[in-house]
Amino acid sequence: MTLMLERLDRDRLAAGLVASGADGWLLFDFHGCNPVAARLLPGGNLTTRRTFAWIPREGPITAIVHRIEMQPFAGFSGRIIPYSRHQELHAALTEVVGGKVAAMEISAGDAVPYLDRIPWGVVDLLHSLGATVVSSADLVTHFAATWTAEETAEHAQAAELLRGIALEALGRAVHRTDGTLTESAMQGEVVAAMRAAGLFLTTLPIVGFGPNGANPHYEPIAGHDRTLGPDEVILLDLWGGMREGAVFADQTWMGFSGTVVPDRVQRVWETVRDARDAAVAALRERVAAGGEVPGYVGDRAARAHIEAAGFGEWFVHRTGHSIDRDLHGSGPHLDDYETHDTRSLLPGTGCSVEPGIYLTGEFGVRSEINLYWGPDGIVVTPTEPQRELVTATT
Repeated sequence: MTLMLERLDRDRLAAGLVASGADGWLLFDFHGCNPVAARLLPGGNLTTRRTFAWIPREGPITAIVHRIEMQPFAGFSGRIIPYSRHQELHAALTEVVGGKVAAMEISAGDAVPYLDRIPWGVVDLLHSLGATVVSSADLVTHFAATWTAEETAEHAQAAELLRGIALEALGRAVHRTDGTLTESAMQGEVVAAMRAAGLFLTTLPIVGFGPNGANPHYEPIAGHDRTLGPDEVILLDLWGGMREGAVFADQTWMGFSGTVVPDRVQRVWETVRDARDAAVAALRERVAAGGEVPGYVGDRAARAHIEAAGFGEWFVHRTGHSIDRDLHGSGPHLDDYETHDTRSLLPGTGCSVEPGIYLTGEFGVRSEINLYWGPDGIVVTPTEPQRELVTATT
């Protein structure tokens, strides 16, 4: 069996290593601390001992593996250096990377936490053994954050299923203002619909009524949650994939449990919706122009629109996160707020686009879609994003 590690495009990898000034890519994982390595190394995130794999610019790959965890490497065509004692591990690392420049999942100053996956102690150890460590940022985007054709198709399928479930759930909820619908009850209905549609989910969707929607990561708790009343804003954030390990779709949809939307609610909704679209437009413009498409560009476009409308202080998170095999992936984020993400989106990568305005004590509005860079440019999922609030007259 050919391992994922052995299926990398070595010519493309070599070019990336040259660009980063590295002699090779040193993958490291321990108890799943590094999802990039877990994607490429056999065994996933199940390692209970330190595992390293050295992929040089040219020549065979070398894996340094504990003797009790060698089974996942059965059939590996490269070199394996087994170890048990810590002295053996240090000797193997010295032989393989001593005096070399190793690209690893680090981010100077923790500038991008989703890239900063290697414990300080590991870097310190490598330095003591004569290695130099540099960031593998571009390698991560190329080889760990891009979607396959199958994953792209699965994502698109999940996106349309989520859209239908969200619209049906909100269409029912906006009429249930008699004090019988709680946030946790609506959450349960959405989960049941997702499972009935064959979607796989790892955590529960967010349902926030009224002021609870102003908490971006609100979690309803049965018995302590809010009951829907008339004329309240409803926030529904849901995510799921076609199977475990698939590239998920991630969306947020908004409703209003009344027939006449107040001007303030309508203005906030339109501001968020248009900020979402401004981010997509800015990225499409960069793609059409050629060259780099840094993630921060999408955030700047959305944030500028919200700030111009006077709601800048209420937009308290980045515009979007990378999506790969992890819902919050390791690739470029749309972020010039929590971080300054200069990493460039590449063909095959995807992310969320989800600006929001959160008016504490009143209501919150977020509109979330996903995009990926396909053969013909930027593609948005679902194919019909939300344009208007779902109301009791919809």
